[in-house]
Amino acid sequence: MDLVSYAAVLALLTAVTVAVMTWAGVRLRLDAVIATIRAVVQLSLISLVIAWAFRHPAAAAALLVVMLAAAALTSTRRIGLGRGVYPLAFVAILAGASVTVGLVMGFDVLPGGAEMVVPFAAQVIGGAMVAVSLAGQRLRDDVTDRWGEVEAGLAIGLTPRQSVAEFGPRAVARSLTPGLDQTRAAGLVTLPGAYVGLLLGGASPYEAALVQTLVLVGLLAAQSIAATAAVVGLSRTLGERRPERVAA
Repeated sequence: MDLVSYAAVLALLTAVTVAVMTWAGVRLRLDAVIATIRAVVQLSLISLVIAWAFRHPAAAAALLVVMLAAAALTSTRRIGLGRGVYPLAFVAILAGASVTVGLVMGFDVLPGGAEMVVPFAAQVIGGAMVAVSLAGQRLRDDVTDRWGEVEAGLAIGLTPRQSVAEFGPRAVARSLTPGLDQTRAAGLVTLPGAYVGLLLGGASPYEAALVQTLVLVGLLAAQSIAATAAVVGLSRTLGERRPERVAA
């Protein structure tokens, strides 16, 4: 790959994003530029780390722990209820990822060793992180907007968790919508990244389809567990005091 052309395309795509945001009046232009720069730097560095981990399988577990910690930190920031949410986010993401990765490894359905398990686990952790962030944000906003109903529940003797229980299913459902849409559209509207990557790496279309299906279904399992755990954990905190709405 020609690195000069590669850099030029990245710059042009970023410029297009900023131009469209400017035209639409979206105040996230700097965020888009920073996100692009971070992606380039982080992916370059993580490529070196992963290449090293492939040669030292024992290090793969440590790498996944670091990813998990970073994912929990990102979700904590997105939920916007303070640093106290971090342990909850960490446990929720860990629960979703560990069940999914544990089942896949237990049945030994992924070919290869660390070079397959690490990318799969990383995708699952990332998906669980997104689900926790979306579920937490939706639950926080619903409780804020309908705080009068929560107070009414508390007034008649409901516990803080019970007073916000009705908002939980909708928060979980909203967090699962992107994953459900991605799974429904796979092969019909889009060719997901793992499928394309395996094809480029020389796998047969059939093998690529098997792995991609495993990724998509595994993501749904991890996201459902993580989002549900996050909502259950956040319910008591949100029922005790009215949270502030956080600007997008």
